[in-house]
Amino acid sequence: MTETPLTLAEVEALARAAHDGQTDKAGRPYAEHLAAVAEGVRARGGDPEQIAAAWLHDAVEDDALTRQWLAAAPLTERTRAIVDALTKRPGEAPQEYARRILATPGARLVKESDLAHNGDPRRLAVLPEATRARLARKYAHMRALLGLARESPGQG
Repeated sequence: MTETPLTLAEVEALARAAHDGQTDKAGRPYAEHLAAVAEGVRARGGDPEQIAAAWLHDAVEDDALTRQWLAAAPLTERTRAIVDALTKRPGEAPQEYARRILATPGARLVKESDLAHNGDPRRLAVLPEATRARLARKYAHMRALLGLARESPGQG
């Protein structure tokens, strides 16, 4: 890549635009989740490449941006690799997904921040009980696969 990588401010603006109009399971603007994950990465000691990946971690999976865009994006190779690792493939088993994350330098920290925000009891509290229980099991399973300790309630 000969192009200068996007700045963090440019990545944030791109991610916000790509997810414009999308909401999370609780009906909140999706950009709030992206901002929380990026801040969580920063707070956990992540570097700018990981923070950029946090802003873009769901972009390809949610069809906000394409795989082709990611392959040619003005991002560092490491940021692209992290975003790719965090992009679930259709029908992919959680074990395979976790293996790819663990094999990609820098990806585990971004996923840890993502799981912390997704599993925040304050976010889950507004969801129906059955959904809350299903998601709590899903997030706990992924944390276990990634070797992450359980976080305290409200953390993230």
